[in-house]
Amino acid sequence: MSVPPSSDLRPPLPSPIVPEQPLTALAPMQDVTDLAFMGVIAHYGAPDYFFTEFFRVHAQSKPEKHILRSIDENKTGRPVFAQLIGEDLHHLARSSIELLRHPVAGIDLNMGCPAPKVYKKNVGGGLLRDPAKIDEILGTLRQTVPGLFTVKMRIGFEDTQHFERILDLVNKHDVDLLSLHGRTVKEMYRSEVHYDYIARAVERLKCPVLANGNITSAATAVRVITQTKTAGVMIGRHAIRNPWIFRQCREAFAGRPITPVTLAEVRDYIVRLYEATDHAGLPERDHVNKMKKYLNFVGQSVDGTGAFLHDMRRTETQAQLFAVCDRHLLAEPDKIFADEPYPGVIARPNCETPSANADGCSLETVTG
Repeated sequence: MSVPPSSDLRPPLPSPIVPEQPLTALAPMQDVTDLAFMGVIAHYGAPDYFFTEFFRVHAQSKPEKHILRSIDENKTGRPVFAQLIGEDLHHLARSSIELLRHPVAGIDLNMGCPAPKVYKKNVGGGLLRDPAKIDEILGTLRQTVPGLFTVKMRIGFEDTQHFERILDLVNKHDVDLLSLHGRTVKEMYRSEVHYDYIARAVERLKCPVLANGNITSAATAVRVITQTKTAGVMIGRHAIRNPWIFRQCREAFAGRPITPVTLAEVRDYIVRLYEATDHAGLPERDHVNKMKKYLNFVGQSVDGTGAFLHDMRRTETQAQLFAVCDRHLLAEPDKIFADEPYPGVIARPNCETPSANADGCSLETVTG
């Protein structure tokens, strides 16, 4: 059996954009954190770390070409970690070796995806039911990855009965960074986030921890870091809503006033996102429908009545979509885009309510 690399020989975590500040990371989200979206985010203020959509690992798998592009063609200047999802030890090791041939900052293991069609295969969040299997996987990946090996997980599957045991396995296998979403798999994105469990992880682990789950604004990031003592935050859907959030976090961490965003700037963001996500052969209707999924989040901070969301969801063409944007965003272009989502303005009723029946880690069920 090969000897796992000593922590003394492994590289340190990449430095943040602003030295000495807490870390920020864009959460890995299927159908979201691709090359185009990373570039758009970086335009408004990159996070310290990016994480790819997950590479699916099984007997016939090869690293998906479109995800590799987010590594190989990434011009943001920020480190990119490649995330894996799977449970077969041999193929996880094989995929890690393949990915290490690319300019990745490290290998990340997904132990948090809450989609039923994922956890029923005993991968993603499904692994949290089986500490013995986690022990094998972490051991295999630690022996395979000579550089940085990180993990993203939740606090449990149905409950937190294995929480401390899994944290001890993270310590045992010298994981370099843990991103912890403070909900169970079964809670998906609906419950309050259990930040007390994130604080307990910080106390128990040797490695740095990123707090994940409902980090809605720079002010929330400061509050959560103060409460949990984490090394930083990982932000998902609220970076879709507000791509300025990482820049604003750095302002808040420095004790400076947060630069407000106007509705006119939001209109520019939507144009940039539309142009970045367009490609040859993409039907206009499909492109508009994908944009509507992004705008489901953006609309939470446009107006308190949900009027933008109501009108946007009924568009079918590019012209209709931008007519709605102009009507709601340029009528008062200097109006401030809200830092926090307006109360009661729901991004996705099918996914934000207890009756959710999500079936995939995608734009429909993105990480919080």
